[in-house]
Amino acid sequence: MIEVQGLTKDYGSVRAVEDLTFQVKPGVVTGFLGPNGAGKSTTMRMIVGLDEPTAGEIRVNGKHYRDLAHPLREVGALLDAKAVHPNRTAANHLKWMAASNGIPASRVDEVLGLVGLSDVAGKKASGFSLGMGQRLGLAGALLGDPGILILDEPVNGLDPEGIRWVRQLVRALAAEGRTILISSHLLSEMAQTADHLVVIGKGKMVADKPTHEFVRGHSQSLVYVRSNHLPEFGEALKKEGVSFTESKDEEGRPRLEVINQTTEFVGELAYSTGVPLHELTLKSASLEDAFMDLTGDAVQYHAGTPGASGAQAGQSGQVGQSGQPGQSGGFARPNEQEV
Repeated sequence: MIEVQGLTKDYGSVRAVEDLTFQVKPGVVTGFLGPNGAGKSTTMRMIVGLDEPTAGEIRVNGKHYRDLAHPLREVGALLDAKAVHPNRTAANHLKWMAASNGIPASRVDEVLGLVGLSDVAGKKASGFSLGMGQRLGLAGALLGDPGILILDEPVNGLDPEGIRWVRQLVRALAAEGRTILISSHLLSEMAQTADHLVVIGKGKMVADKPTHEFVRGHSQSLVYVRSNHLPEFGEALKKEGVSFTESKDEEGRPRLEVINQTTEFVGELAYSTGVPLHELTLKSASLEDAFMDLTGDAVQYHAGTPGASGAQAGQSGQVGQSGQPGQSGGFARPNEQEV
């Protein structure tokens, strides 16, 4: 288990992390999310003793990291895949790490095989692609067969097969009862990987809760409805006090977007009012929407969104014409930023 209590880090007059308190528990994959500059990497570096906190305390299995007798056997970390001497081969890099922590040299071949680098074990790290470098970093993290893994952007540079492999690996390790802390900007991937989320913004805690609760509490689901009788169905929705907006699908056909309702409710309402439907589709709430909703004001750099200035937000209960309230337009919603 990792326990973080009141963690603060200052770099001169800049406060990178402020009063963070959270736990990373065994048996679950904990996602560590935040916009660029939020303090994620700084926090991870403090957990493994690479940076000293200004205030607060971190304990790993009840101890300070510096007090661990054989750190690689208890904590495996991938913080910077480029932290490899370019003239060392993959095998020699791992052998050096193994020797420093009393790990049998035979373990080197095991982890190289696990991450798919056996065929390039004798190749110098300087000749590795970005994805190969990430795999070597993961091999280093797994070298001591640790009970705790701290992974900062582990899928960076990996192809789809590699991304899926990392997802399956960390979930399998968590199922064995290990403690997993993983950060990534690929929110769709984190939605499939993380059981629990710790979200920070501008160095401060934003959320600490199970993934499904975070998504449900900070984003909305939609039911898409197409029919030749949208005005009539809109009136039925209004009578039920149900919020909706008008939009068009990819083919330019008008539809309604019913907010935070089930397909069962919408379908039964259409049936009871005699409105035939041509489409009834659920768009589930997403981690990306929830993340943007909660951290939109905490991003370090705000980029413009093409067409956003002219887009009007849809209004509940309006079935209008093109350009009228109730019609979705432009690109993403105003203030939406790239993670």
